[in-house]
Amino acid sequence: MSFLEQLNNPDDLKKIDLNQLGNLAQEIRQKIISVISKTGGHLASNLGVVELTIALHRVFDIGKDKIVWDVGHQCYAHKILTGRCNDFDTIRQFGGLCGFPKTTESPYDSFGTGHACTAISAALGMTIARDLSGKSYKVIAVVGDGALTGGMSFEALNHAGHLRKNLIVIFNDNEMSISPTVGGFLQPIDRLRTSQRYNRFRKEIADMASRFGSLATQLAKKIDDSAKTFLTNGMLFEALGFRYFGPVEGHDIPGLIDTFERVKNIQGPIIIHIVTKKGKGYKYAEDDSAKFHSASSFDVSTGQSSGIKKLSYTDVFSSTLIKLAESDDRIVTITAAMPDGTGLTRFMKKYPERSFDVGIAEQHAVTMAAGLAMQGMKPVVTIYSTFLQRAYDQIIHDVCLQNLHVTLALDRSGLVGADGPTHHGAFSFAYLRHIPNITVMTPKDESELQSMIKTALDHHGPAAVCYPRSSGIGVHIPENIESIPIGASETLRTGHDVLLLPVGSMVYPSLKAAEALEKDGISAAVVNARFVKPIDKESLIPLIRQIKKVITIEENSVRCGFGSAILEMLAQENEIYDINMDFMGIPDQFVEHGERDILLQMFGLTPEGIAQSVYKMLRDGNSKKISTFRRIASRARRGFQS
Repeated sequence: MSFLEQLNNPDDLKKIDLNQLGNLAQEIRQKIISVISKTGGHLASNLGVVELTIALHRVFDIGKDKIVWDVGHQCYAHKILTGRCNDFDTIRQFGGLCGFPKTTESPYDSFGTGHACTAISAALGMTIARDLSGKSYKVIAVVGDGALTGGMSFEALNHAGHLRKNLIVIFNDNEMSISPTVGGFLQPIDRLRTSQRYNRFRKEIADMASRFGSLATQLAKKIDDSAKTFLTNGMLFEALGFRYFGPVEGHDIPGLIDTFERVKNIQGPIIIHIVTKKGKGYKYAEDDSAKFHSASSFDVSTGQSSGIKKLSYTDVFSSTLIKLAESDDRIVTITAAMPDGTGLTRFMKKYPERSFDVGIAEQHAVTMAAGLAMQGMKPVVTIYSTFLQRAYDQIIHDVCLQNLHVTLALDRSGLVGADGPTHHGAFSFAYLRHIPNITVMTPKDESELQSMIKTALDHHGPAAVCYPRSSGIGVHIPENIESIPIGASETLRTGHDVLLLPVGSMVYPSLKAAEALEKDGISAAVVNARFVKPIDKESLIPLIRQIKKVITIEENSVRCGFGSAILEMLAQENEIYDINMDFMGIPDQFVEHGERDILLQMFGLTPEGIAQSVYKMLRDGNSKKISTFRRIASRARRGFQS
């Protein structure tokens, strides 16, 4: 029987012989690699914390003590060890396990996470609640070093040190966040690791200790640890009120267990510096941990991704920006620890002096862009939609209030699929369109994305371009990049029975729906709005007044989204009372994880779903046609025929 088969709950881990825990770690790694090679997921970060997770579960009472995983994408071994091993092959699949800690999924997931820098704050709140309620459980925050480039982590460290609560922070130092970690804070550790003087000092201590026995060896280790504490960030942690321990080898299970046993009952806040290898145990992930941070399905034997990679919106954005930067040296790019995911790696290689990765510091990224724009540059801030939410105040106060020429490129706008509710860019339109001075646009295809990037860079004011995480449509991308008049919509199909008003990724599904509707004698006009703000009033109001039946379609929250903008426009023009409207989009709920196509279908954001909404609107609006539209709706449910 394998070790994994013996684990039905966290307490079973404590029954395994200490000398066998290395074999358990190997089984967990093989399980993770095997499953993620098929489903895709966060591989390198999880392989790096296997021994750390085992040691935490061995020493602490997981049913009582609280572990908070920062970001949470390194929680796979934790899930496997807490009764979810048999379901692990469903991870990130629709209806299966979430790829992040989720409190409704398991009582062993102490706090739901998905964004960086939250663990210490949440853990401190738990310690305060524990003390106020007279309880005695331990609270442990596991923080990747990338999260220490974010200001929120330091805010929490500062407060925790001030309160002197019993809190354990694990500093998982793997030299990476997603891409190589940015920031002066971590540079002393790297300098120390590579210092010839320090390594010679270590060797001399080790040689001396070997001649005088175990007592001298222990003394030498204390001297070594003290030197590290003095010469590295241990000084800063101590200044913040934490007791610092480490660095500790992160793949030595007995050593980790010994460290945790020795420090778990120390009073006050402590930080344990653990050194791990991202991608540990799988050569391809060790060699390229950025590629295997969030991997698509791949061949385990070669490390190569499965299937044919299609040109994505991210690829088009990257190529467009490089092309435009060739003739405009004022274009500068900024990202927050995501150069690979946002497609900026190629730009950084070609224009390193005009490229800035600020680490997990979205607020700083936006205000830095404002400073660049104030001095005549054209900064492009490229951040996933869900992460840009963290810089909301900076967008309003530092960029839009001053009407500065900053371009916000919101990758992953809309439903992202397997990463789930913490990563869906469902609120892009909602949190941007109401801000004064900003222009918000979203492309129907690759060619239009190219044009919108140029439009934003030509426009003297704040502009946001929102595009999805998906492959492109496959349209021809012209060599010459043309901008679009601000606010101009595009009529793609005329009609008189119903007006379909889609934006972005919903334009082509709307066109397909209109084609199918035509076969049933329904004439549907389709207008690509292109701009969420400003709305093309001059073109749309006469058309809406004429047709009177309107459906807005967006891959965004219906609340405060594009449909709401159309409704507000009609209300302002006193046209609303004569119009029959329906709004399609993401409803007022958080959307679970699952393949993007499944999620779109669930909300009717497909050609079939759009046509069904048209049938319903026409049926409800004209009782004489009820039987006809029932027949048509029945046909639609059976699927469209080419």
